[in-house]
Amino acid sequence: MVLKSYAKINLLLKINRKMINGLHDIQSIFCLVNLFDTIDIRRIKNKFKDEIYFKGPYSKHVKESNNSIKKILIIMRKRKLISDYYRINVIKKIPVFAGLGGGTSNAATIFKFLVKKKINKKDLDKIVDYIGSDFRLFLQRQGFLKNLKSVIPFNKKYKFYFLIVYPKIKCSTKKIYSRVKTFSIKDIFPLNKLNNWNFLLNYITYSNNDLQLIVEKKYPIIGKLLFDISIEKGCYFSKMTGSGSACYGLFINEKSSKAALKSLRKKYPKFWFSIAKTI
Repeated sequence: MVLKSYAKINLLLKINRKMINGLHDIQSIFCLVNLFDTIDIRRIKNKFKDEIYFKGPYSKHVKESNNSIKKILIIMRKRKLISDYYRINVIKKIPVFAGLGGGTSNAATIFKFLVKKKINKKDLDKIVDYIGSDFRLFLQRQGFLKNLKSVIPFNKKYKFYFLIVYPKIKCSTKKIYSRVKTFSIKDIFPLNKLNNWNFLLNYITYSNNDLQLIVEKKYPIIGKLLFDISIEKGCYFSKMTGSGSACYGLFINEKSSKAALKSLRKKYPKFWFSIAKTI
């Protein structure tokens, strides 16, 4: 079976506090987009060891001895959610160390494929603790991360069109979060307005990614890139996703995003570009 493992984009990201366990409590509005890795997964008969292989443009950045796929299979067996072993081939097309969640998406995609039944909260919490807090995001297509323990999915499916630009700067999530010194007030998001397009667009336009200024300070080219994206015709706003360094513009339609790609590729010929839309 060949699976699509989708990237995610943070439309906003608020850092609320640092918790006793060292993690940061965050809030985010997010969506999955049609940029994806492919995963070929097959059950191995009469063997008791997984075989995991990575190929593709970003495979060299994945550690074969320690990766999200290996970890999800370990924790699923420990929780007695699976018992078989698998041969898995992954084509990595999502840039790594970019804030697009490719590794976590791989783990969540395999989890959803192998576990057909609804699992209990205790098992899910243990998996999230082991894989990472972003794991919950990939169980939905669009939604609001209220806190590290709660994701509220959107009932209405929004169509968003993006131009994603990766400046090929590797951002370590751990290092970026370690530089957080100030925190945002926790939002009481008006959930009754989640299905109101105008409200949501206005809300995410004027909300920040709290990690963006940290990355801009370390890598000034990020600020310049974001400005250049924002002034392209049809762009609602530009932001960095996650802990970076991938940046994006939200565009009025796909035609506008393609025109922006053509324009910006001339300014930044060494950067990676992709047109994307919500799935």
